[in-house]
Amino acid sequence: MAQARDGDKVRVHYTGRLPDGTVIDSSRGRAPLEFTLGEGRVLPGVEEAVAGMSPGEQATVWVPPEKGYGPHREDLLLVVGRDRFPAHLELEVGQRLQMRREGEPPALVTVIEMSEADVTLDGNHPLAGQDLTFDLELLEIA
Repeated sequence: MAQARDGDKVRVHYTGRLPDGTVIDSSRGRAPLEFTLGEGRVLPGVEEAVAGMSPGEQATVWVPPEKGYGPHREDLLLVVGRDRFPAHLELEVGQRLQMRREGEPPALVTVIEMSEADVTLDGNHPLAGQDLTFDLELLEIA
């Protein structure tokens, strides 16, 4: 039976979970994920797990931060004066914002703390630093 390898286009059903079992995303009930192995368009830990699988095969894999969304980086935390935000913008902890800096592409940040004077923004991916588990099923190699 054929095994998936670099350059193969694959179709995969997946369910991703946090260590406590919380489901973070799943393709079940919708179209499977399609990608080409070796292009780096999915998490490295998922891509590595799919490589070598055969159609119909299922696997559960643990993906550490280094092969997932990366470690949580303190250098991506930014404290900004509240006066730098438009007056009409009602900020809340957990809110996602798009931040623009001159000469750089827009970045998504999350409001993680607020005081009367400052707002702390986190530029890390929300799943950075998290261990993840993925249930994978290789449906097809194209």
